Amino acid sequence: MSKAENPAGAGRLLVLMRHAKSDWPDMPDHERPLAKRGRRDAPEVGRWLGEAGYLPDAVVCSTAQRARETWALASPGLSAAAPGATPEVHYEPRIYEATVLGLLMLVREFDPTWRTVLVVGHNPGLAELTVGLADPSAEQPAAFPTAFVAVLALPGAWAEATPGEASLLAFTIPAQLRA
Repeated sequence: MSKAENPAGAGRLLVLMRHAKSDWPDMPDHERPLAKRGRRDAPEVGRWLGEAGYLPDAVVCSTAQRARETWALASPGLSAAAPGATPEVHYEPRIYEATVLGLLMLVREFDPTWRTVLVVGHNPGLAELTVGLADPSAEQPAAFPTAFVAVLALPGAWAEATPGEASLLAFTIPAQLRA
């Protein structure tokens, strides 16, 4: 389990991270790399995760190049801030272009031994999953830019993940980390 506070004995922590800023070269969307800003932001976000204590047991990452690069750059930042943090990594093609329902179904399939999972993926799916899982009476983020991180506490098992029942524990974007 994460070292971060887990209120009310939450069953699981779901950490959602949108890929960092990507470049737009003339190539298929799935193969687009990170832009210079993305290569700068990803390590900062990884370091924030480690410093905040959101240490994943597993990372489930989109197969898109920009998502894979985001995790590859965030991982050393996480490890530097939290030595020994070495989550198992799974590259999941269903995250690319996933709908909110597809992402929820994926979460419900997570290994029940995982307590904290980081999903590295794309919008609009990750933004919609954040809003969909979070308690609707809680304040929601105004925007979901590249490299955002949302930390949700789910009250039960992954298989029981239900819309509107999670607590949004933290939300950050790279611009806040540089401020």
